[in-house]
Amino acid sequence: MPQVPVFKPLIEQEEIDAATEALKMGWLGMGSYVNKFEQSLTEYLGLKDRYLACVNTGHSALHIAMVLSGAGPGDEVITPSLNCASDFQAIFQVGAEPVLCDVRDDTLCIDVDKAEKLVTKKTKAVLAIDYGCTIADHAKIQAFAKKHKLRVIHDAAHTMGSRYQGKMVGNFSDMTMLSFDPVKTLTCLDGGALIVRTKDELKRVHELRLLGMGQPAEIMYQNKRAWTFHVDGIGFRYHLINLHAAIGLSQLAKIDRITQTRRDACRYYSDALAGVPGVHLPEIDSANVTPFIFYIRVPAEERDDFRAYMTEHGVDTGIHWQPGHAFKYLENCRRGDLSVTDRAGAELVTLPLHSNMPRIWQEKVVATINDYFSAANMRHGQKARAAG
Repeated sequence: MPQVPVFKPLIEQEEIDAATEALKMGWLGMGSYVNKFEQSLTEYLGLKDRYLACVNTGHSALHIAMVLSGAGPGDEVITPSLNCASDFQAIFQVGAEPVLCDVRDDTLCIDVDKAEKLVTKKTKAVLAIDYGCTIADHAKIQAFAKKHKLRVIHDAAHTMGSRYQGKMVGNFSDMTMLSFDPVKTLTCLDGGALIVRTKDELKRVHELRLLGMGQPAEIMYQNKRAWTFHVDGIGFRYHLINLHAAIGLSQLAKIDRITQTRRDACRYYSDALAGVPGVHLPEIDSANVTPFIFYIRVPAEERDDFRAYMTEHGVDTGIHWQPGHAFKYLENCRRGDLSVTDRAGAELVTLPLHSNMPRIWQEKVVATINDYFSAANMRHGQKARAAG
């Protein structure tokens, strides 16, 4: 049996055919496929009072969201320290400073009660991320933001296709980022989207993603370009291209299978690993969440040995993530109590999770975990008897 990878994108003949057709069309920049992908995502997510624009990466979407938030030099943005480096960099890119907040032990999403203690006159926004098999408490986040007059950027890189309080992700937050990078639940090879609340903000996103040029998207969506346009401010080369959008459309056509197989795999892990000594399982909402990763927490002093054992026996694992305050670049960032982050950050192990993942691979993951902890518990028992 081959090594079981942490990530494996669902690339089938449909994606290959879609890429071939997009290349044969010959319009390699942003064009008709991007328009169709945006429309299809809007329909799938059920967006009624919000607007979606695609960009080349999830990080680009975060950066544009930070620009729209108005945050800049002298401002602060509250975000979890247990976070992707992309989120910190997006804050730094506009000249603002991250303020590092702790997470809740049950969800590993931002602890709003602790965030309350971090608000100052400099606070401009909150950047909240969903994690693993759970969605952050967005009702509480929204109330917190309203109380302090803050913009909210919702990093939904982990929860594309999920529901919160009956609404699809993208329908309830101030601004929502989606990621379609190479290993995400839905991949475009690389890509992202930003969902905003107004047509004016959508127009700004269109300009920001295309070097600040006021070139109407409607023209480019016809595989054409305007040769005269205005430039009123800063912009970036963040637009999505037709090839990537074509692959995204192919992926979106099989989103129900992607969702179901990932939920089934998480349920299998939860059932099969329940009661294994030394393994702490996450809470999962398999009825509403389309999960990107499945993680476990193991004793911190055993994590390195455990991961080495898994690799040696044919199973790759990962870590999501190293806490931000462990990085030199963030060492001077203001922070609150990070006790949960410190503890969880030393215990987290990401298990393999793929769309349409073969059951034999899932069984191998579970069997290898059981083997390790059976041996570990035997060793602990021998040490206890020797000490006694």
